[in-house]
Parts: sequence; structure tokens; C-alpha cells
Amino acid sequence: MTNDLRPVGALTEEELRVVILAAMAAPSLHNSQPWHFRCAASTIELWADMVRELPASDPDHREVLLACGAALLNLRLAIKVLGVAAEVHLLPSRSDPDLLAVIRPEGFSRATTVDQQLRAAIPRRHTNRRPFLDDPVPDVALAEMRTAARVEQAWFAVVRPEQQSELRRLLSRAYRLQRNDPAFVAEFKRWTGRDETATEGVPLGSAGLSPAEHDLWLMRDFGSGEPHQRVPGKDFESDPVLAMIGTLHDRPLDQLQAGEAMQRVLLTATANGLATSFLSQVIEVPGTRDELRHLLGGGIWPQTVLRIGYGTPAAATPRRGIDEVVTMKIEAAPPVR
Repeated sequence: MTNDLRPVGALTEEELRVVILAAMAAPSLHNSQPWHFRCAASTIELWADMVRELPASDPDHREVLLACGAALLNLRLAIKVLGVAAEVHLLPSRSDPDLLAVIRPEGFSRATTVDQQLRAAIPRRHTNRRPFLDDPVPDVALAEMRTAARVEQAWFAVVRPEQQSELRRLLSRAYRLQRNDPAFVAEFKRWTGRDETATEGVPLGSAGLSPAEHDLWLMRDFGSGEPHQRVPGKDFESDPVLAMIGTLHDRPLDQLQAGEAMQRVLLTATANGLATSFLSQVIEVPGTRDELRHLLGGGIWPQTVLRIGYGTPAAATPRRGIDEVVTMKIEAAPPVR
């Protein structure tokens, strides 16, 4: 791998650096950053980096595809705001399923005001595991998030009040099943509670507060060691907005597009001054995911569950260096005639 970048299509070396860094700001399960980019003279290839998979948490690689889809959405936005068009081909190789997308940056494109707002939100979007305020989320913001998901071929819906008790039960069950799985616990410990010099995983500064038994919505314990900041008898928030992003099918293509939709929703929330985090465990456990699908009516495959609200500033999780995630492909010179 190298940080010796060269022009790709209509992008200069510096523009390529800018768009790759934007892609790398995407969220991923336990901040595993499971993406890799191979760049040639005219294309950027997005690959799943399966060395960074989490088999106990994500045995079917769905979270890898969600994360890479989120990175792809950031990449697309960053290229467009530079005034460059991006031709994108998803899952272009049947023989190599780890090649997720080929992006060809060429020609001219005019970014909309929404594109510019979402691009500006990329460095500000951080997973916020701290308590949210009880201020209500405006309906207009939720409507924008619903549109954002639909633009990327996915479905967004807020969990209705009559569905919340069942979702709470499923979340608690998934939490217990994972905490009783030695393989999951070992994997979780490897990726969390990192010190501040780490470039991957979840450092203590981004961990949020430790969960408590009285919490209505069980959050993961990322090892923050801050239970003293909890107020006895107080949940994280009294009435959080919980929303699901889903797809009509559950193929790799659908999961990749769900990642794009998820990121567009997260950036839309950020642009509206909102904070977000994930309740992923209910979908990571196959049994509770099936029950959640039934709760939704059986026609939608749930891909992620989001917690949305107004929050205090959260620390960003670290990222690896660009030289660790980019390879410049050496292309053979044409034969001399």
C-alpha cells in the first residue's frame, strides 16, 4: 500500500486524497473500517477488506457491506461536490464478490444544495453513545431522512409507540445472547476499550456511558468506566426516536445499497443538528432479526436500527492512515510498435 497518490480520471492527486479521506469517515461495526481502495488511471475500486471482518458479530458479512456502502456514499458525495461526475458500477465481478464497486470519476457534475450540505456533514458525523436530550425531533427532519433512504433504494420508518415494547424485548434478548457467547465477548473486547493512540476500534473517549439495569434501551458497554455520571433511576432518554432502515430483499446488493441509504440518513440527521447511534445487536442475532422482521410485517428486511435525537458533542473515533487503505495499481505500459 502507498500514499503516493496519482491522478485518477478527472481527479488530481490532492482531490483523490480528499475524496478517499471522506470515504474513510464512514461508520463501521466497532470501527473496524473494513474497506480498501485500489486506484488506477481512470477508476477507483472499492473492496471489502475481509481481514477486518468480525465473524462472531457479523458471520454473514452484512455489517461489512453496510460499512462499505456508507463509505461509497461519502465517496460519491465528495466527488460530486468537486464538480466531477462519478459513474458507479456495483458488484461488477461475479468471480470476486469482495469487489464491491468500481467508480469512474470523469466529466462534469453540478452539486445541489443538499449535496453540499451532506458533504459538509461528513466530518461532523460521529456515533454518539451518550444520553440524548428529551427535546423532540422535528417531523420535517424525519421526513428528510425518509426521503434520504428512498433516494438510495431503501426504506426508513420510525418505530411506532405500540411497537416499542416488543423492540425493547428483542433488544434485551439479543444483548443477553451476545454477552453469553464467549466468541462474541472475546471479539468485542479486542475491538473496544482502546487507548487514545489507537487508529481503529472504539477508544474509551468515544465509548459513552456504561449501561445500567434500569435503562429502557440497553446500549452496549464499550468500557467507558463512567457509571458515576449516571443519575439513579434515569434512562438515557425518556422517549428516544428509534428508526429502522430496511430493504425489500436481503441480497449483497441490497445490503450494500442499505449502507448507502444509512449514511445518507445519518448525514441528513447531522445536517439537521441531530445526533445518532446504533442499536445493532438486535439485527446481528439471527433469531431476533427474524422476529424484528415479523414485527415490521414480514415484507421488509431490517438492516440497521438507529437512535436519533439531540445530544452533547461526542468524540470522533479514530481512522487509519490513508496509506493503509489505498493501493495504486501499476498498469503495464502499452507495447512498443
